[in-house]
Amino acid sequence: MSMTKVNSKAALVLAVSFFITGQVSAKSDFEYGPVFSSFGKHAPVEGVSFAKDETFKVAFDVAKAAKTGEVNRKFESLARFINMHVANGVKQDNLSLALVVHGSATEEMLKSEFFKKRKEQSNGNEVLLTALMKQGVEVIVCGQSAAAHGVEQGALIEGVKMDLSAMTAHARLAKRGYSVNPF
Repeated sequence: MSMTKVNSKAALVLAVSFFITGQVSAKSDFEYGPVFSSFGKHAPVEGVSFAKDETFKVAFDVAKAAKTGEVNRKFESLARFINMHVANGVKQDNLSLALVVHGSATEEMLKSEFFKKRKEQSNGNEVLLTALMKQGVEVIVCGQSAAAHGVEQGALIEGVKMDLSAMTAHARLAKRGYSVNPF
């Protein structure tokens, strides 16, 4: 039997077992909330629980821009992280998240008025990034990427911080106990 057939059969068995046991929610079970009502859809997962005092300190790294005018799914991951953990009993005050942005995603840190001059469209990420920061998310842009893309500090969305580099931002966050989300 070829490896392709074995892998296909294994995938089918796994899919059927998830369907039968109900361990994975159907796509229609994804919902917004409880913190963000327009971002961060998530699904319930049976059998997962958290200690009453569970805490998370997580840094997310984003280097790739979304299509012009669209919300960057990597940015929305932070809203999903917050929504799904709060929905499952983690106190929102116990979530400390940071977003480190560099590379082509740097321009998505621009206020819409500056973004529009470059891309002829509004920045589809400004509302999300502002909402994240209102919920305590630290948003940091790489100074080296900003220089490479001609992004000046005064053109950044209100609340976005700039560090010397993305590497520097991650090193500083690591000193403060943040892990890096690998996704």
